[in-house]
Amino acid sequence: MPVPSSLLCHLRPGSLVPQCAFVLTTQLLPIVLLPIFLFPIVLFPIVHLHAQDVHPTESQVKAAYLYNFGKFVRWPVDNGAPPLDSLDICIIGKDPFGTILDSTVAGEKIDGRRIATRRISNIQEARRCSVLFVSSSEESHLATLLVAAERWSVLTVSDMRNFVERGGTIGLVMEQGRIRFEVNRRAAEQSHLVLSSELLKVATKVIEQPIPGS
Repeated sequence: MPVPSSLLCHLRPGSLVPQCAFVLTTQLLPIVLLPIFLFPIVLFPIVHLHAQDVHPTESQVKAAYLYNFGKFVRWPVDNGAPPLDSLDICIIGKDPFGTILDSTVAGEKIDGRRIATRRISNIQEARRCSVLFVSSSEESHLATLLVAAERWSVLTVSDMRNFVERGGTIGLVMEQGRIRFEVNRRAAEQSHLVLSSELLKVATKVIEQPIPGS
């Protein structure tokens, strides 16, 4: 029976790369250290793994990004409606995460709001979403999805090719074997979303508007 363990990450003084270690759930005993190229400005949320798993999967890294993005975005306040008690991370289309996203955000809160995950089948259900992950299976409907998300001030995220150039807000990309992210600041502004300067500093690319023909 494997020993229960978790992946715990922290920042070393002066380092931009979080250092991670597997720790026993009963005591903080480092098992193995490895660099995780995620936010160089935040703690990687604890990802529950078995001790024999050395590297977090691509899905685990992307799930951590979805959770962390919520810490660096400010949504508009609707003075005519009561504040929502949850910050909903939604997935539309084929779900690439399974239970990984749910376990990543379980019990977490951002600004006092509990984090909830939802799988939705049509864009009308995205009205209450704060973050919307657009699966690559929805590429043929992307333009329609982005128009609705902009109207409802929903932060759109995807690993779809050229996502930010096509009007999405944050695109997850693979660069030199690392999962990084790009930002379309103009898309965020049109959705009335305020992105933290810290988020923009660590994006690999920040564009002001969609590139015609992408």
